[in-house]
Amino acid sequence: MKPNREHAACAFSLPTSSGSYPLKRVLDCALGGMLFILCLPLMAGTAIVVWLSLGLPLFFTQARVGAGMRVFTVAKFRTMTDARGPDGALLPDQMRQTVATSLLRRLRFDETPQLLAVLAGDMSMVGPRPLPMATIASFGDLGRLRSLVAPGMTGWAQVNGNTLLSDEEKIALDLWYVAHASPWLDARILLLTLKILVIGERINQGQLKVAKDFLLGHTCGQQPRMKMQ
Repeated sequence: MKPNREHAACAFSLPTSSGSYPLKRVLDCALGGMLFILCLPLMAGTAIVVWLSLGLPLFFTQARVGAGMRVFTVAKFRTMTDARGPDGALLPDQMRQTVATSLLRRLRFDETPQLLAVLAGDMSMVGPRPLPMATIASFGDLGRLRSLVAPGMTGWAQVNGNTLLSDEEKIALDLWYVAHASPWLDARILLLTLKILVIGERINQGQLKVAKDFLLGHTCGQQPRMKMQ
């Protein structure tokens, strides 16, 4: 889908410092490599749970957009069946999960295979959630600017509300991150991710307001038009 024509002439910009910082790739390789080794037993256990709960295949793969709009394939452990309703449409996500796979998603164990994408340079430990090309394209300039940095296993939107947020709120938080990426912010996000795994998702109204004000200050109002996946 294309952005609304009334926004075609709108100027949209982010601070000139937008983008990743020089040490980000080095830190990604170091942390990603260490976590991959530590998570090997966890991934083996997750694979067994998926096999017992859903059978084969063990993995879900899909094309997603990386830094610079480059497309790559993301892999996760499968947590949902392909159950469909009478009309042939897939049932809601919650109805296609088992108790075990729902817990895997809650703890984000299903995302551990993405550590390989981090080591390959397709993803980062921290960044906006990787999205399909159709979704990125639907955001117009917002999607292009969101893709200035590599997508992450966790990110600013994920630790400030994640699934509880609207698409407009998610992209505001994502773009705020793109403009403010730093080692200190990434470290904060990683620590907040651990907190979220324990207490669950909560909307941070203060950070959300900051991100919305930031977005309003850099655009004339283009809105997301498709649901993030």
